[in-house]
Amino acid sequence: MFIGETIALGVAVSWTATALFAEVASKRMGSLPLNTLRMTMSLLLLTVTLWLLLGVPYPRYADSSTWLWLTLSGVVGYVIGDYCLMQGYIYIGSRFGQLFMTLSAPTAALMGRLLLGEEMSWLALLGMVVTLSGISMSILSKHDGEERVKLSLPPKGVFFAAVAGICQGFGLVLSKMGLEHYDNALSVAGIDPSVVPEGALLPVPLPFSIPFAATMIRATIGLMGFFVLLVIFNKDWRQKLHCAATDRRAMWCLLGATVFGPFVGVSASLLATQYTSTGIAQTLFALTPVLIIAPAAWLFHQKVTAREVIGAVISVVGVCLFFI
Repeated sequence: MFIGETIALGVAVSWTATALFAEVASKRMGSLPLNTLRMTMSLLLLTVTLWLLLGVPYPRYADSSTWLWLTLSGVVGYVIGDYCLMQGYIYIGSRFGQLFMTLSAPTAALMGRLLLGEEMSWLALLGMVVTLSGISMSILSKHDGEERVKLSLPPKGVFFAAVAGICQGFGLVLSKMGLEHYDNALSVAGIDPSVVPEGALLPVPLPFSIPFAATMIRATIGLMGFFVLLVIFNKDWRQKLHCAATDRRAMWCLLGATVFGPFVGVSASLLATQYTSTGIAQTLFALTPVLIIAPAAWLFHQKVTAREVIGAVISVVGVCLFFI
């Protein structure tokens, strides 16, 4: 009972951990070296996982349509979204960076309406307003003696974090479309999803394995994209990678961010939607901005105001309204 809900709650905890690890690593390495190494680690972990679950170290049964939609999802969600998220961590930290990830819910609702024809209720529209209000409450302030309300965070950080949240929602819709094509490919090939794939080393049925296969496609595209950007924007990219790889503390944090992020977190998020409704899963995923407040304050000695906490809670409530 409550398998999907338990997995979804675990995803929120996992994303909290990866955000904390990634903040430390991004500030020491830089966004592009971090993401390049993170995708490399993720692919190694996924290769072993697929070999155990599918009997082959690649996304078995995926057809061209599956690759197309998951490639688009990888470009939007990983290459653009994760680059902007790590840049946001550098400027405003993981606590505020995760707050902006609540923008993924209204973005997913809008893209779902445009691409999948999904209905939007008046509660979804109210959720957009509430989510934006919560974010605004957290990042806007009015100091004594001043009439204008101003940003309390660096504008660059706000921009990168906002783009990351939007890309997260858009990428989720594209991933959903890719998974639908993956299921269709299995049906066309006459594959029974309840059976264990031939050659698999672990007796696990296909529905559990497919999210990891989909994540591998996205991570492959992510690695290619980040490596191209690293080479284009850094003439000394070899030295940057070497410095990043020899920074022991940064690499341990990177390992944590990889395990809890693109490996466990993303794959488990896709798995959670198979055992519970998308709405319940997304609502539980959205707890990350609240869960991260206490550990971020403790680990990074950040001063947390009541206004910021209330704003984060309001933002999460706004996300919940999308799925009532």
